[in-house]
Amino acid sequence: MAKNYDNLAKTIIQDVGGKDNVNSVVHCATRLRFKLKDEKKENDDALKDTDGVVTVVKAGGQYQVVIGNEVADVYDAVLKEVGFPGGGQVPDDDGVDDDSSFIDKAVALISGIFTDILAPLSAGGIIKGLVVMCASLGWLSKTSGAYQILYAIGDSIFFFLPVFLGFTAARRFHMNQFIGAAIGATLTYPSMVALASSKTILSTLFKGTAFASEVHTTFFGIPVITMNYSSTVLPVIFTVWFASITEHWAKKWIPTVVQMFLVPVVTMIIALPVAFIVIGPVMTWVGDAIGAVMQGIYNFSPIVAGILMGALWQVLVIFGVHWGIVAVTTADLAALGYDSILALSCMVCYAQVGVVLAMIKQTKDKKLKETATGAVIGAFHSVLYMLPSMGIFAIPAYANPKGGSMTPVIGVVIAGVVAFVSGFILQLLFGKKSVDADYNKKQAQKVAEAANEATEVANNPIVAASEDEKLNPSTKLVSPLNGDVKPLSEIKDEVFSSGAMWQGVAIEPSEGVLHAPADGKIALVFPTGHVVGINTTDGAEVLMHIGMDTVNLQGKGFKTLVQKGQEVKAGDPLVEFNIKEIKAAGYEVATPVVVTNSKKYESINQVDNGTVEVGQEILSLQGEDEKVKVSGQVQTN
Repeated sequence: MAKNYDNLAKTIIQDVGGKDNVNSVVHCATRLRFKLKDEKKENDDALKDTDGVVTVVKAGGQYQVVIGNEVADVYDAVLKEVGFPGGGQVPDDDGVDDDSSFIDKAVALISGIFTDILAPLSAGGIIKGLVVMCASLGWLSKTSGAYQILYAIGDSIFFFLPVFLGFTAARRFHMNQFIGAAIGATLTYPSMVALASSKTILSTLFKGTAFASEVHTTFFGIPVITMNYSSTVLPVIFTVWFASITEHWAKKWIPTVVQMFLVPVVTMIIALPVAFIVIGPVMTWVGDAIGAVMQGIYNFSPIVAGILMGALWQVLVIFGVHWGIVAVTTADLAALGYDSILALSCMVCYAQVGVVLAMIKQTKDKKLKETATGAVIGAFHSVLYMLPSMGIFAIPAYANPKGGSMTPVIGVVIAGVVAFVSGFILQLLFGKKSVDADYNKKQAQKVAEAANEATEVANNPIVAASEDEKLNPSTKLVSPLNGDVKPLSEIKDEVFSSGAMWQGVAIEPSEGVLHAPADGKIALVFPTGHVVGINTTDGAEVLMHIGMDTVNLQGKGFKTLVQKGQEVKAGDPLVEFNIKEIKAAGYEVATPVVVTNSKKYESINQVDNGTVEVGQEILSLQGEDEKVKVSGQVQTN
């Protein structure tokens, strides 16, 4: 059954400052990327403590809420909550009036263009890689229909990448998205692709330079440097940018009544010739230059390049800069047929897995347990032959479609193992101190909060203890729950288990109903329903805390049946709670039953162990006499 993410979405929107504070939101593989009007309105600490949120990152002009694998579902719920239109497509504001730096704007632009097509890109890379690997291992013939069809499925998004990028870039540049797609389709039109490899050469431009280019055709006498733009990135993005300017200009002077037809005509008939004559060649050269620089670093030392990429990749991801490398990778794949730069980063995730497993072993924080390289690849000279996914799904991308040695693939597998083991060991050796720093701080805060709870009970006029030093009369408390009673010391919470503040017992409930442990008056009911205080008719002040850290559930799974000041009898139901739901959320349901005015008794003794039922005596409170009163009846020991 699919999870309901509506409550999580509401919490996220609330803690980023509300609907009105959200300019836009997109998502990548693991995180929601917000652009907020005012980042001072968000509540970082509350978001980080929210179940379903891993952490929060501020980078690249974005407020990033890290979710994990369920980000797409959470994103849909967030869209519904904020009321953005577009069926999952949220327009982002790239206006020149905001205070973002040029780098922030560039990062936001590139990530926005690629984010929307991340899923089909990953799918295509996995399918294509598996098909190529099967062919390399001899499991599938390249001449078979199965190979041809499966290869086409995997390769289509890469071959027609300009079409997809044209569509998403148009959205980012606020122009007609289908014109953007048409621009990408024109750049990859079969006859234009074929023209780039034509044997008919009219002339050679820039002869004798690094930019020497053959001319195969002209446009009204203007030489056209024909190139193969399939699988490219920069030419279509810059063409769409130029087209957006043209479109906006055309709308200013073309009459509204004919804009629907003439604006696309003017836009395309101006932008595309300029693309073939100027933008395409220039951007191809720029891409080649960037690729040459990156390749130069790799050629200098594949191992050094691998160390740098392995160490910096996650930092680049946090700031969104990795999309720039993805763009360079697609350019390399188009020009060279392979890429060696992004290839160095794909096993980084195994180092993360190793670190996370070590953290799970080290931490006491339940939430952290739940959520909680490149150098080897360089040494084997492993390169990518297609745009990959990450981790195990990236391995097929290292197989050469043209066949040959499988050593690069083996090298990648070894890199993954080395990354995993290294991450695990290094975290065990050097990361222990940092693992629970926040957790320990929160535990200290919880001790203070629990002390405040006790203070509230003590200061409440209904439960205020007598100011004289006379002991209360002896009494007893009965079990408020069906379940297993155990010493308070076994509770996994220092506030209760230490016994320094209060004395009592703990009960592991077998049924989700909390009852009154004696006759009295309700002194305290927390809005979340997890804490109830009662002042018994004999003067005992009793606090019952259902579960540990259950305040984080914000009342989910709890139903309060009484209110402050209400008179109750022993055994009356006070709170209903859903044991399964609480445990499914990762919390214990062991319930401390403590006497907060313990100093008013000579001794407080646990009466029974093992299984108990509601109404069965569990605590004997010895005071000034040996009379024990329960539910209005007096018994003499």
